[in-house]
Amino acid sequence: MKNPSILKLLIICILISGLNLSAQEIEHSPQNSKCFACHGSKTYTYYNDILERHVTKRMNPYFIIDSVLYYDQNHKTFECIDCHSYDYRTFPHDASLRMEPMPNCIDCHGGDEDYAKFNFEAIEEEFQQSVHSTKHSEEFTCYMCHNPHNYKISARTEENIKDVIVYDNNICLSCHANVDKYQLITDMAKPNVLQKHDWLPNQLLHFSSVRCIECHTKISDSTLVAHLVQPKEKAVKLCVECHSSNSRLMATLYKFQATEARSKFGFFNASVLNNTYIIGANRNLYLDIASILIVGFVILGIIIHAFLRYKFR
Repeated sequence: MKNPSILKLLIICILISGLNLSAQEIEHSPQNSKCFACHGSKTYTYYNDILERHVTKRMNPYFIIDSVLYYDQNHKTFECIDCHSYDYRTFPHDASLRMEPMPNCIDCHGGDEDYAKFNFEAIEEEFQQSVHSTKHSEEFTCYMCHNPHNYKISARTEENIKDVIVYDNNICLSCHANVDKYQLITDMAKPNVLQKHDWLPNQLLHFSSVRCIECHTKISDSTLVAHLVQPKEKAVKLCVECHSSNSRLMATLYKFQATEARSKFGFFNASVLNNTYIIGANRNLYLDIASILIVGFVILGIIIHAFLRYKFR
């Protein structure tokens, strides 16, 4: 190669690529790779001792795990057997393993000082009182909403509120817009989400601007994301609940951002003012007073002008 600088650049790129690959190999568990060899593909192959040959079968689509999403989520450092039985290391799997109870979030996160600030115990208490738990008992678990193979937090890490809204609403819609999953826990017909919200003006704007839990959960001071889902009769339907200077969105959707913005900007609704416009919520007391004074002076000026024209006509 004529240009030595280009050669050096190529060598550096190759070395960096090699380092990145090594880092990925270290991060990804060898045991998990064995699991993903089957559960990361639409088909799997095994040796059939009776037929004395390799056989390829289709994988149940519900058992296919996207390894890319898995290593981009909260529990990416886990091995599959951290949650699943150690006996899954052998293949073919024993059919009785399907009956094993899965650990709940609180089994790992409860009483752990490292996670105390997230208050998982309060989340568990709220969930137990929610309509999901009281109506469906043990059939409704954390996993119904939080898929342990791809779930990752968004409210604390995502700067774009719109992305948080889409991600969290998709969790709700994974049941309420999916009849197959919905009827895992009930024989009732799946309600039509759009028809149930036909009272809501400008549905599309609301669905893209707020999360379902803004109106369907009881506000909690102890948790970042409320888990006490209320019965539909208690859902928020008053516009003023959100469209006011004391908007409930400050204690729900913008709770984390409001806390951060309050220390940075010094006033309560700084978070809303920097993210979006909500009628009635984006208000400042001094601007309100100034507006009233300006309108008052204009009206007074019109009255004085009309009086003078009438008097000296």
